[in-house]
Amino acid sequence: MENNVPRVRFAPSPTGFLHIGGARTALFNWLYARHNDGVFVFRIEDTDRTRSTDEYIAAILDGMKWLGLDWDEGPYRQTDRMDIYKKYIRKLIDEDKAYYCYCSPGELEQRRKEAAGTGGHMKYDGRCRERKTPVPDVRPVVRFRMPRDGKTVVEDLIRGNVAYDNAMFDDFIIMRSDGTPTYNFVVVVDDVEMGMTHIIRGDDHLNNTPKQIHIYRALGCNVPKFAHLPMILGSDKTRLSKRHGATSVQAYREMGYLPEALLNYLVRLGWSYGDQEVFSRDELVEKFTLDNIGKAAAVFNPEKLLWMNGQYMKDTPSSKLGELVMPFLVRDGILSEGHALDEEWLSRAIDTLKERAKTLVDMAKSLRYYIAEEVEFDEKARAKFLNEKSLPYLEDLRDAVSADDDFSERSLEEIFKAIMEKHDIKLRKIAQPVRVAMTGGTESPGIFEILDIIGKEKVIKRLEKAITMIKVS
Repeated sequence: MENNVPRVRFAPSPTGFLHIGGARTALFNWLYARHNDGVFVFRIEDTDRTRSTDEYIAAILDGMKWLGLDWDEGPYRQTDRMDIYKKYIRKLIDEDKAYYCYCSPGELEQRRKEAAGTGGHMKYDGRCRERKTPVPDVRPVVRFRMPRDGKTVVEDLIRGNVAYDNAMFDDFIIMRSDGTPTYNFVVVVDDVEMGMTHIIRGDDHLNNTPKQIHIYRALGCNVPKFAHLPMILGSDKTRLSKRHGATSVQAYREMGYLPEALLNYLVRLGWSYGDQEVFSRDELVEKFTLDNIGKAAAVFNPEKLLWMNGQYMKDTPSSKLGELVMPFLVRDGILSEGHALDEEWLSRAIDTLKERAKTLVDMAKSLRYYIAEEVEFDEKARAKFLNEKSLPYLEDLRDAVSADDDFSERSLEEIFKAIMEKHDIKLRKIAQPVRVAMTGGTESPGIFEILDIIGKEKVIKRLEKAITMIKVS
């Protein structure tokens, strides 16, 4: 592999849906690869067989595709690579850089309790470190032989140099007694085999890095450059979790967020470029560097994300929003499965809603009164505006609309003007009752716009319903 070509990877564990923090890590790796004409590798770290599931793998793949984070190689799965790991385990044992440990879990637990009782720090005491003969009928683990003195310095591209005393580390396990390798070992083997030049990941992995550096060295391989990203926190400055609200990419997709908006928001959690807030994908690729990533943890702000999504909703062509909102119309029972809407009509309807709608769910909810045969009334709005006072205005409007062969915004304005002059009232006196009759509530786009889009037949039908309701109440 060419060393001058940057190679980075995103390597999630499939123990859950694609987390917001994982998505940001994927994004930063993707941007680094694209900015530097490098290679973005996708790898599934599924050696934890008790928690990894095919369902979560499919969900992570789906989330990556939805975000538009395309990969150049992969997805590789660690469970397909066990023979490779065993080869490297054998190499370390043969070179006396790793050894078999026959201490049972019970023995280790007893030593741990003894150490705790004397106030000591429990780490493996190395008693099998020089053992030359196996213990009969015991399936050993394999431990990596760590140096016992000196320091290990992690040269981090974001945090600077971080030094660790080697004495704080024990000879950690790299293969369990059942023959499965552990995370700190397989991640190094994979990164060696796949030619990774840069490891960009969350700073919760920082304390693993000294161990991994020693494995690279023991294998006689170049150590890649590391960049540990600051953590994402909730509003209370604790690690982002479900108690702060939705944390998975899938959840935001289901709430009607646009992938471009979510990516734009995620990139700004820890990375900046002057005061600019909104970036196109091409701008991000052009401007992204690790130099502009801060060291401080970023705070996830749902309100800011909602604002960002609203900006993208406004800027997305209505025809495109029409395609995106269709699944939400079906999901929320506004439109039946397989029912088609006229694309030009839908775009016109969306044009009137884009300034207000913050998500596709908002958009679908607002489109309901354009699409539904009947609307449900907000009780307070109905009581306040659909009453004896508004009855004559509604009756005059019904009669005028029925006789109107044009039925356009222009002709509707003329009809309203005539009714206002007849009853000596201002526009709001007729507009609000009509708005409630058309939408069920008191907020909507301009009254002439919505009447035009709802269409003559439905307008008359809804006016009839409102008139009847007033008369019988």
